[in-house]
Amino acid sequence: MSVALILAPLSATSQPQNQAHCSAAERFMTNDRKMFAEVERDTIDDWRTGRKLPGCRVTAAGVTTRGLAGEAALFYERLRASGWTRTPDPRDAPNESSLRFRRGGSDCLFNVYGDALLFTDAEQRVAEARQPGPGETRYGVFVMCMAALPAKG
Repeated sequence: MSVALILAPLSATSQPQNQAHCSAAERFMTNDRKMFAEVERDTIDDWRTGRKLPGCRVTAAGVTTRGLAGEAALFYERLRASGWTRTPDPRDAPNESSLRFRRGGSDCLFNVYGDALLFTDAEQRVAEARQPGPGETRYGVFVMCMAALPAKG
C-alpha cells in the first residue's frame, strides 16, 4: 500500500472498518462542539506494541470566545460527560494539551491547539470552514484513533 493511499481522504462509499474508530470522535466534535471536521485514514505508531497499526485521524476546527486554555478545559470536560473515559496507561502529553481517551472499542489521542500546527490540506480546509467572528478565535483539534488495546502494564 502506498503512502498516498494511506493518507487519502475516505469517501462515504468506501469506508474501511478502521474509519469507524474515528466516528464517535467526529460526532462529538461536530454535534457537541459545533466544529467542522474531516476524517482520513492513517497509520498509528503504537508505543505499546512497537508497531504501526491501521487507524484514522480527525482534523477539526472550531471557534471560541473563551480563549484556548478555557476551551481546552471545556472540551475535555464535555468529552468525559459524553461517555469517553481515560485509556489504561494513557501516556499523555498534558503540557501539550494531548490526552488519550477510550470509547467502545476505540482508543483516541486528542490534541487541542491554537494556531495552525499541522500544515496539512485537511487542516487548511477545516480552518477555512470555521472563520471566527468578532470576539472569537479559531482553535483546532487533531485526533488519532485506533482499535483499543489492553494496558501494557
